[in-house]
Amino acid sequence: MERRSFLKKAGAAGLATAAVAAPAMAADSPTVRWRLASSFPKSLETIYGAAEQLGKRVAELTGGKFQIRSFPGGEIVPGTQVLDAVQNGTVECGHTCSYYYVGKNKAFAFDTTLPFGLTSRQQNAWLYYGGGMALMREFFAKYNVVNFPGGNTGTQMGGWFRKEVKSLADLKGLKMRIPGFGGEIMAALGAVPQTLAGGDIYPALEKGTIDATEWVGPYDDEKLGFYKVAKHYYYPGFWEPGPNVSFYVSKKEWDKLPADYKAAFEAAAAEANLSMQAEYDAKNPVALVSLLQKGTKLHQYPADIMQAAQKTAFELYEKEAATNPDFKKIYTEWKKFRTLQHGWFNLAENKMENFMYANKVK
Repeated sequence: MERRSFLKKAGAAGLATAAVAAPAMAADSPTVRWRLASSFPKSLETIYGAAEQLGKRVAELTGGKFQIRSFPGGEIVPGTQVLDAVQNGTVECGHTCSYYYVGKNKAFAFDTTLPFGLTSRQQNAWLYYGGGMALMREFFAKYNVVNFPGGNTGTQMGGWFRKEVKSLADLKGLKMRIPGFGGEIMAALGAVPQTLAGGDIYPALEKGTIDATEWVGPYDDEKLGFYKVAKHYYYPGFWEPGPNVSFYVSKKEWDKLPADYKAAFEAAAAEANLSMQAEYDAKNPVALVSLLQKGTKLHQYPADIMQAAQKTAFELYEKEAATNPDFKKIYTEWKKFRTLQHGWFNLAENKMENFMYANKVK
């Protein structure tokens, strides 16, 4: 996807909330009906809602000719099998997080996030303007999938703990629900990572089957009720600094679409990508205040945990790059981009934000 072409299409869609008149479509424009399998339940309406927003905007932009119906996780396939469903043609498209599939190839993680990696803005910069999209498109082609950025939660929280964690030593033997690279890091630090579906987390935490869990952030976490059984809420979620959620489209089905339908999909996906982040940014502060009022105890991860975790993360990346050509190809460019981004953000964004937060206007 050409970057400037993409932005023109996104601009044509109008990244605004105002309704747009349905465009006049040619009489011979085909009627297309797709099914979209989501990894997320309807109850988490911000993240699941991005798929419904996509369908609504695509229909508006094509005069109702191109319809995409969303199905929550579990209705067509389990939430962690969306990639397989799109790849195998069970559905035409999906909405998921690529790091769910690191068991197939750890290079999938780059499409979502890596611990101590890129923030949401940096992830978008990498994908749209830093060469990331080309690298990921090349990788996804091996699975007959075309990928599109489809939302971001922003930096996530560091999880809920039944007991306070005061140092690295307190992680020894701690059973925590945390998948992917984050789980590997926790395992290296002495914890016992668990992989549980969203609906299984609360009862496991309540019964003491697990000692801690991570999920997303205040808005979604409050909905899931973790604060009722684990009072200690940690930050930051160093394993998810800016997790990108993706729309997957079957390459076979994508190639069948007329050019104007492709443009509508690209523009609608870009709008959903922007909208999800904005919605979480608006809702999370309010939810955090609510959680604190309900007795939640907020803690920053101890420095020794953060330092050990970052060291372990990059040791894992280097080890994977040494044996996985797909991972190495993406990691080499990603790491260069990360270094530049962190230098720039530390100079401009970080210094400005730190000043404002330390010098609040009364």
